[in-house]
Amino acid sequence: MSEASVIQKSIRPQTKDTLKEDFQKIGIQKGDIVLVHSSMSQIGWIAGREIAVIEALIETVGEEGTIVMPSFSGENSQPELWQNPPVPADWISVIKDYMPPFECDKTPTREMGKIAEAFWHYPQVLRSYHPEVSFSARGKMANMIVEKHPLSPGFGKDSPLQRLYDLNAHVLLLGVSYEHCTCMHLAEVWQECPQWYTNGAAIIENGKRVWKEFLEIAYDDSDFLDIGQAYESQYHIEAGTVGLAKTRYLEIKPLCDFAYEWIKVNRL
Repeated sequence: MSEASVIQKSIRPQTKDTLKEDFQKIGIQKGDIVLVHSSMSQIGWIAGREIAVIEALIETVGEEGTIVMPSFSGENSQPELWQNPPVPADWISVIKDYMPPFECDKTPTREMGKIAEAFWHYPQVLRSYHPEVSFSARGKMANMIVEKHPLSPGFGKDSPLQRLYDLNAHVLLLGVSYEHCTCMHLAEVWQECPQWYTNGAAIIENGKRVWKEFLEIAYDDSDFLDIGQAYESQYHIEAGTVGLAKTRYLEIKPLCDFAYEWIKVNRL
């Protein structure tokens, strides 16, 4: 969405202070641990853009809280499996030979949005070491959440997602819906027989750049919207607003528990 379109739909400019008020109204409290998925354009025009959103979140949870965002770099993956868009077959070996290795302080995000891209650059933010599905965190529990992120499964029992679940964290869907609700991938990991495939990525191993292949779970978010709607129907979840953005603030643990049972029954 263009900036002109965002201005046109905005009644007034949003600020760090108006965002803090809205975050508090939807239930974010001091000390909360919050996994944030966001679309800045849905909020309306903001004085201070993505930095205002980040600082409003940080100030809302305070020194005892923690903000977490995905900092995924999906292009560092098995190129023969790319679909959006695919690449010619004769490019694949070149990509594997020349893809830069993942580095926490250098590798940009891909299709994560402006807020998440700005967040991993923000002072005192830590980033987990995973070439494709890293997470960034700032606050009291940041180091505990992002340390020792296993290569596979990227959303497994020792991943930042599992730690967020164990810490009774919340997920904030800020202008996005359940299709972007990454925490529900935990419910796929917990299934009795998840499907696996061979993934690959450029990483630094023993001080050298290598192309590393590894087994990964075939995650599937195509029915996450259905799961979210079923969850809302059963537990009477209502959306709030932050600026102009339709927003949901949910506990991760009951949502993932529900998703696990839903997937077990409804997926073939």
